[in-house]
Amino acid sequence: MDRVFAERSSEGPPGQAPADPARWAMLAVLCSSLLLVAMDATILNVALPSLIKEMQPDALEQLWIIDIYGLVLGGLLITAGAVGDRLGRKLLFTTGFTVFGAASVLAATAGTTDSVLQLIAGRILLAIGGAMVMPSTLSLIRTIFTDAHERTLAIGIWAAVAGAGAAIGPLVGGLLVNSFSWSAAFWVNVPVVLVTVVAAVLLLPEYRSPSHHDLDLVAAALSIAGVILTAWGIKHLAGGFRPVDLAALLAGIAALTWFARRQLQSADPLLDVRLFASRPFLAAALATLTAMMAIGAALYLISLWLQYVRGHDALAAGLRTLPAAIALLASSLLTPWLLRRTGVRTVLTAGLAALLCGFVLLAAAPQPLEYGAVAAALVTFGIGDGMAITASAAVMVSAVRPERAGQAGAVSESAYELGIGFGVALLGSIHTTLFRSGMTNLPGRVRGAARETARESVGGADHVARDLGYTTGAGRSLLAVARTAFNDALRTTSLVSVGIVATAVVLAAVLVPKDFRADSAH
Repeated sequence: MDRVFAERSSEGPPGQAPADPARWAMLAVLCSSLLLVAMDATILNVALPSLIKEMQPDALEQLWIIDIYGLVLGGLLITAGAVGDRLGRKLLFTTGFTVFGAASVLAATAGTTDSVLQLIAGRILLAIGGAMVMPSTLSLIRTIFTDAHERTLAIGIWAAVAGAGAAIGPLVGGLLVNSFSWSAAFWVNVPVVLVTVVAAVLLLPEYRSPSHHDLDLVAAALSIAGVILTAWGIKHLAGGFRPVDLAALLAGIAALTWFARRQLQSADPLLDVRLFASRPFLAAALATLTAMMAIGAALYLISLWLQYVRGHDALAAGLRTLPAAIALLASSLLTPWLLRRTGVRTVLTAGLAALLCGFVLLAAAPQPLEYGAVAAALVTFGIGDGMAITASAAVMVSAVRPERAGQAGAVSESAYELGIGFGVALLGSIHTTLFRSGMTNLPGRVRGAARETARESVGGADHVARDLGYTTGAGRSLLAVARTAFNDALRTTSLVSVGIVATAVVLAAVLVPKDFRADSAH
């Protein structure tokens, strides 16, 4: 029978339940699921060229394959966190991860049916399952770890797994693509899901909020529509103005405004928006968003650079992104120690400053860009991301009562997922625009449709060069122009990123009080 947790105090001995001896095994179960969900956000970075070559989706279908996961996942997180608080976090976790496993099979078998629509449907179901899993992991940590210091360490491990999952996604994807095919990037989920679901049923405690209020379905619909439409509008307006994208953005903002007003009037809100009146909580959410924008965009663009500019295959490209994963893992595990000794403001600003240094390294590196500079940038990205994400999660979890831990998890995960999506969209779109402007003086043989394809992306230029022949004069000339344009665009995009992250550093320094501690009651 499930152990159902009642509300408890988590600060100090009075009212504190004894620590569960299986708590670290429970954390391992939660982290195994989180690893897969985080990996799925970036695993297609290196698998995409193989997928495109085999299934030949058009430009719109490629956009949906990439974007739909983050859009749906981000849109459902707030509602999923509230459902978990009401119906049971263990129930939501096990159901969501089962859906995630079934969706992996659906996406993996799309290659055998040659159905792009089936692949997109699989990605949607993966996002639905992931949205059920992700806030449950952080909220269950809030429930399981009753000692504040242990909880901060558990959150550090959680953040290390979450960040490392996104960072090693390209490596795992490359290994699987080289050994099997792009579908293996989805098949790998299935055995982990089976083992984890069984372990979750046996080990995890159940927790339900003492609230007796029904789920506000109107507010749920507003949150889902608002996040998806706002994300869609921002992502697509970054690539060029279209009235329909502006309309989506305005509709999304209107829905979120209505949602916020409704939550302020609710006795049992899906998301207590008053949490954002807490300056540390707001700083933590902004830091997570910015950190994941940085790591998401950096891994995406660097994966393209490694494959199309440096000419590495998927596995070699994935291996060369490993410094980010190693640095992130180390810094995430070190951050709980730093938080106890220096406080939240120091750790948050230092982490964001490290991200800033990574983009400075890319912007200032001599041209043509060499891997040494990229590796150094990846290390600083990993260090900064690990510190910022761990500190932010600790702040958000400590800011809520146990029965509202699902809300903290939803905010943290929303910032995490939307950060990756916005980073790829905003900075990726800026890079694409700059790349196109640099694709001048193309060989005379590149004209008509081939010219447009070559100017669309570095992958398109590589495709046209392959048709011309890599060893021909026209092919070599086209590749040289494309590689130079990509490097120049990456340098300018990095300068834009410097400005974004610098703003986040200033906000963290201003919003977080000097003596604020994440493992104390507030």
